[in-house]
Amino acid sequence: FCFVIFTGKLWTRASCFNLTTQRRPTDRGWKLFAFKQKRINGNAIRTYKYNVLTFIPLNLYEQFKRAANLYFLALLILQLIPDITTLPWYTTLIPLVVVLGVTAIKDLIDDLARHRMDKEINNRKCEVIMDGRFQDSKWRDIQVGDIVRLKKDDFVPADLLLLSSTNPNSLCYVETAELDGETNLKFKFGLRVTDERLQEERQLAEFDGMQACEEPNNRLDKFTGTMLWNTERYPLELDNMLLRGCKVRNTEECHGLVIFAGNDTKIMKNGGKTRFKRTKIDELMNYMVYTIFALLLVVSAGLAIGHSYWYDDIGGKSWYLYDGLDQQASYRGFLSFWGYIIVLNTMVPISLYVSVEVIRLGQSKFINWDLQMYFPEKDTPAKARTTTLNEQLGQIQYIFSDKTGTLTQNIMQFKKCTIAGHNYGTEPMLNNPPVDWSWNRLADKKFSFMDHLLVARVRSKKDKEATEFFKLLSLCHTVMAEYKDDDLVYQAASPDEGALVTAARNFGYVFLSRTQDTITIREMEQENTYEMLALLDFNSDRKRMSIILKFPDGRIRLYCKGADTVIYERLSPNSRHKESTQTALDKFANETLRTLCLCYKDISQDEFDAWSRRHREAQVSLVDRETALDRVYEQIEKNLMLIGATAIEDKLQDGVPETIAKLAKADIKIWVLTGDKKETAENIGFSCSLLTDDMDIHYGEDVKYNKTCFTITSKTLCYINEIVHTPTPCVICCRVTPKQKANVVSLVKKYKKAVTLSIGDGANDVNMIKTADIGVGISGQEGMQAVMSSDYAFAQFRYLQRLLLVHGRWSYIRMCKFLRFFFFKNFAFTLVHFWYSFFNGYSAQVNMFITLYNLCYSSLPVLLVGLLDQDVNDRLSLKFPKLYLPGQQGLLFNYKNFFISLFHGIFVSLIIFFIPYGAFLQTMGQDGEAPSDYQSFAVVMSSTLIFTVNLQISLETSYWTFVNCFAVLGSIAIYFGIMFDIHSAGIHVILPSIFTFTGAASNALRQPYLWLTIILTVGITLLPVICIQFLHKTIWPSVGDKVRLLAKKKPSAFQRGGRSRRSAYAFSHSRGYADLISTGRSIRHRPTGRAGYQGSIREVPHREAENI
Repeated sequence: FCFVIFTGKLWTRASCFNLTTQRRPTDRGWKLFAFKQKRINGNAIRTYKYNVLTFIPLNLYEQFKRAANLYFLALLILQLIPDITTLPWYTTLIPLVVVLGVTAIKDLIDDLARHRMDKEINNRKCEVIMDGRFQDSKWRDIQVGDIVRLKKDDFVPADLLLLSSTNPNSLCYVETAELDGETNLKFKFGLRVTDERLQEERQLAEFDGMQACEEPNNRLDKFTGTMLWNTERYPLELDNMLLRGCKVRNTEECHGLVIFAGNDTKIMKNGGKTRFKRTKIDELMNYMVYTIFALLLVVSAGLAIGHSYWYDDIGGKSWYLYDGLDQQASYRGFLSFWGYIIVLNTMVPISLYVSVEVIRLGQSKFINWDLQMYFPEKDTPAKARTTTLNEQLGQIQYIFSDKTGTLTQNIMQFKKCTIAGHNYGTEPMLNNPPVDWSWNRLADKKFSFMDHLLVARVRSKKDKEATEFFKLLSLCHTVMAEYKDDDLVYQAASPDEGALVTAARNFGYVFLSRTQDTITIREMEQENTYEMLALLDFNSDRKRMSIILKFPDGRIRLYCKGADTVIYERLSPNSRHKESTQTALDKFANETLRTLCLCYKDISQDEFDAWSRRHREAQVSLVDRETALDRVYEQIEKNLMLIGATAIEDKLQDGVPETIAKLAKADIKIWVLTGDKKETAENIGFSCSLLTDDMDIHYGEDVKYNKTCFTITSKTLCYINEIVHTPTPCVICCRVTPKQKANVVSLVKKYKKAVTLSIGDGANDVNMIKTADIGVGISGQEGMQAVMSSDYAFAQFRYLQRLLLVHGRWSYIRMCKFLRFFFFKNFAFTLVHFWYSFFNGYSAQVNMFITLYNLCYSSLPVLLVGLLDQDVNDRLSLKFPKLYLPGQQGLLFNYKNFFISLFHGIFVSLIIFFIPYGAFLQTMGQDGEAPSDYQSFAVVMSSTLIFTVNLQISLETSYWTFVNCFAVLGSIAIYFGIMFDIHSAGIHVILPSIFTFTGAASNALRQPYLWLTIILTVGITLLPVICIQFLHKTIWPSVGDKVRLLAKKKPSAFQRGGRSRRSAYAFSHSRGYADLISTGRSIRHRPTGRAGYQGSIREVPHREAENI
C-alpha cells in the first residue's frame, strides 16, 4: 500500500498503483509525498550498454557467455601450461583475439551511436514551470510533477497528462509515428475542468491536484488513473495522455503534467529485448558440436592410454628418447590427453563461427539488394531486419497470414449497402455512368458510386431510413477533420472508418469538425452541431462502437455500428428488416465485401441520467476499469433498432493468387487468421486460390482426413487441437482476436514441431509475428508496428514467394553445403594426426600448419560456396516450387549428413596418410638421396590435403564465377608460397629456433615420384566422389538434377506431326504480336516445312516441365 499526506488527511492507494502525487505551488511544481518503495526515474534516458570503465569487462563477459568462446579460452589456458602444450599459445590467442576484437569493435560502434543519440535526446530543450514561470530546461532535467509547455511540431519529452491547449476544448493533435509507425493524426483532449481553469501561467503554477495512476507499463493502448482536485474526482484515460515520442501537430500550444519520466515512459518500456529466435540448423549444429567434443574426448583418451603403454614398453627403455624428466607413464598419459585436446581441437575451429556469421550477413545483404522485391510506388525495398534466420526461410512448413492489408490492399471503397431491406449499389448497367457529385461542393471527387437511385432518395429527404443511415455514418466515428489548401481532409484511425465517413460526405452528410463535447456536420447544406454525451469506443472484444448524442431539439439518441454477430444479439424484438438485412449481409459476404451493421436507440433523459451515473462510477474505478466499463456499455447497448448495413470492398493485392498457388505447390500449408466474418473470409480464400473447387470445406468440429479446408471461428477454436493433427492444406480462422492469433501459432509450433512464418501488416498482427519462428511485416495502410516487430519486411504479399522459394531456398542450400564441407575438411585434416600418432609414440606434435589451414589454405573457397552457390537460378526456383521440399524435410543437413561427412573425412585422412607413408617407407630419390625425413613426409601429405579439399569443393560448386576460380587457385598458390617461405634460408636466419627445416620443401618437391604420389593420392580420394555424383545424377536424380538437365537442353522450337484442334476464331482474344513483328525482335529463320502443319505446333519444354 501507498500512503500520502494530503491537506491533513491520510490517503491509501492499492499496491497495484505505482504513483500517488500531490502538487503544491513550489519552485518545481509537483512534490511526491509517497510511492511504492521504488525509485522514481528522472527523465534522462540511457539506451547505451557501456561506459569507459565497463566496456572491456562487460563486453568480454557477454562474449564469453557463448560456449564456443569459452571453449577456445579453455584451450588457450591449456596451451599456456608448458608441460602439456603442443601448440604455441599464439596459434589460439591470435584468432580468438581477432574474433573477440571484431565483435567488440562492432558492439562499440553500435554503442557509440546509442551514446550520441541519448546525448542528443537528453539535451533537447523544452519549457518547464520553475519559480512560478516557464523557463527553458533540458529534457534530462525534467522531473515527475513538472508542468511542461509544448508548441507546434515539438516532440513530447515524457508521458504527460494534457491539461490545456490553445485549441477549443483543449484538443491536441499528435502524430504517433515513433510509437506505432502510423502517420495519421490522432487527437487527445484535456479534462473540461483543467481546460477551463488552467490556461494562464499563474493558474498552472498554482495547480495543486492529486493523481493516482497505474504502474509504469508497456501498454500503448491503455492508461488508468484518477485526479482529485478541489474534492472532486475525475477519471484519467489514454485520451488524456500525451506519450513520449509523439509529435504535436496542428496545435499552437499545449500544457502537460509529467506523470512518467525517462525509462518509466511507455515508449521506453516497449524498448525491451525481442525474444531471441534460433534456426533449426543452429540447434542441430549445437548438438553436433557436443557430439564432436565427445568424440574428441574419446579419441584423446584413447591416444593418451596408448602413450602410457608405449612409454612403459618402449619410450622409458630407450636411452635416446630420455628427456631428463622422471615422470610416471600414467602422468605422461595424463599430459598427453590434454595435449591431444589441443592438437585435435580443429574438429571445431573458431573460424566455423566466424564464417557462419559472414555468410548470414552476406545473405541478408542479398535480400536487401534484390530489386525484384522493391516496390517503386512507395519507394520501399525489402529489408532483412535480422541476420540470423536466413536459412530458416528455406524450411517453412506453415504460413499464418492476416487477411486485411496482407492479402488485400486495405484501401477501402464504399460499394454497396442495404437500408430498411432495400439493397443499393448493384452492378452497373452497360454504359451507365457513375454518380455526378457536382451538386455537393464538399464531395470527395475520388469517390465513385454507381447507383443513382440511392442518391435521388437521399436528396429528396423523403426516405427517413436513408437519412438516418448517412447521419449515423457522419456522426458515429472517431475521425478527425482538417483543412489542407482549403480542402477538407479526414484523418481516420482505420481505412474502414475513413471510407464510411467519406461515403456520408458525398451523400450530403459532411462531417466538419469535432470538439471534446460536440460534433458538427453539414446536412444537405444545413450545418448542425450535436452534443456528444458519451463515446463507447471500439475494441477487438466488443467489435462495435457507439455514440450517445443530444440533438439540437433535445432528443437523446444512441448510434451504434459493429459486426453483425454482436449487433443481432442486441436488437430489439420490434426491430424490422432483420431477415432481409441478414440475406443482404450473406450476399455481400459472398462477394468478399466487408460488412457492418448500423442501428440506433432513442433514450429518455431519466434513463440516460441513471446510466450516466453508473458510467461515471466505472470511469473513476481504479481496479479493472475496462471490465466495469464493458458492463455499463452492455446496459445501454440493448433493444437497438436496425437501420441497415454497409459493404466495403477491399481488393486483393497484385499477385496474391499466383503466390499462394506456388507456395501450395511447395507443400507449404497456409492458414488465414482474420477478424472478418466467415463468408467474407471464405470468398477471399476462393479469390486468392487458397480454396479450390475440389476441396471439401468443413466447419469447426467436422474433422476429416482428406483434401480438406477448415473454416473455424473464434467460438470453435476449441477444435484447433484436432485440426492441427489433420493433414489439411489450409485453415481459415475467422473472428479471431490478436491474442487468439498468437495462440494458434503456438499450438502449431508445439504439436507439429513445424517451422512457422507469420505475415501481417497491422498492430493486431504483432503478437502473431513475434510468436512464429519467422515474422514478416508488410508496410501497408495500418502503420509500421508490424514491420518494427518483424524479422523481414517488404511492401507486397507477392514478394513472399521470392523470399522463400529463392532467397530462403538458396540460403538453406548454401548453409548446408558449407557446413557439410567444413566438417569434412576439418575431419580429413585433424584425423591425419590421429593416424600419425600410431607411428610417433602417441606424442601430440604439430606445427603452425594447423593455424594456417583454416585461416588461409581452405577457408575462402568454402566461404564463397556459402555466399554465392546456387543449384538453379531464381527463374527456375520460382517455376518449380517442388525444389523447396528438401529444406522442409531437412534432407540437406542432419545427423546422417554429419556422419557421412565424418566417414568421408576418415576415408580421406586414411588415404592421405597411408599412401604417402608407403611411398616414403622404402624409397630412394633420383639423386641418390632418400627424402624420408618426417618434414618431407609432412610436405607431401599437406600438399595432397590442400589439393584434395580445394578440388573437392570445386566438385561441390554448382555455380561458378571468376571469384570462385580465383579463390580455389589462390588458396593453392598461397599454400605453396607460405610453405616455400617457411622452409627458406632467409626466415631461418631471422628465427633459427622455430624454422629449422631449411630447404625441406624444395628438396621434396623436386622428386618426380613424390609428385606422382601426390597425384595418385588426390585421384584416389576424388574418384569415389566423382562416381557417386555420376550415379546420383544418372540413376537417382533429384528434382534439382532434373531441372538443371532441362535448363541445359536446347530443344527445337517446333515439333511436327501431331494433330490438334484449332479455334474457328480468326483473331486471338489476347494481345497479339504486332509490336514484336514490327520491331524485328521475334523474327526467326523461315521454316522449310509446309504451312499446313502449323496446327500441330507445340512447345516441348512445357511438357517436360509438367513431367518434372
